[in-house]
Amino acid sequence: MVKQYETVFIVTPVLSDDQMKETVEKYTNFLKDHGAEIVYTNNWGMRKLAYPIKKKTTGYYYLIEFKAEGSLIADLEIAYKRDERLLRFLTVALDKHAVAYNEKKRNAKKAAAEAPAAE
Repeated sequence: MVKQYETVFIVTPVLSDDQMKETVEKYTNFLKDHGAEIVYTNNWGMRKLAYPIKKKTTGYYYLIEFKAEGSLIADLEIAYKRDERLLRFLTVALDKHAVAYNEKKRNAKKAAAEAPAAE
């Protein structure tokens, strides 16, 4: 059964911008190649970590929202665990309320971005 998921991963801050983009592309392509539909992606950028992870105090955060079969999640998380560039990751299944909330939040953000242009 196809469900909607949200995955956030933290990439080590020692990478160059190109390496960061390559890491993100690797996982978006992984999802697409395994039949997932990418709904939304968001680069949260460099953030300070709440506590040091592998002696790092900052990391690049990236969010991917996608629709996929549940069996894909295990494969995705194995790929995450094998990648030394990732500090942490979290994948959650979204219920109908979370999907509606994310949709509403995106629409409000889009409307806010278009409002100044309309003036």
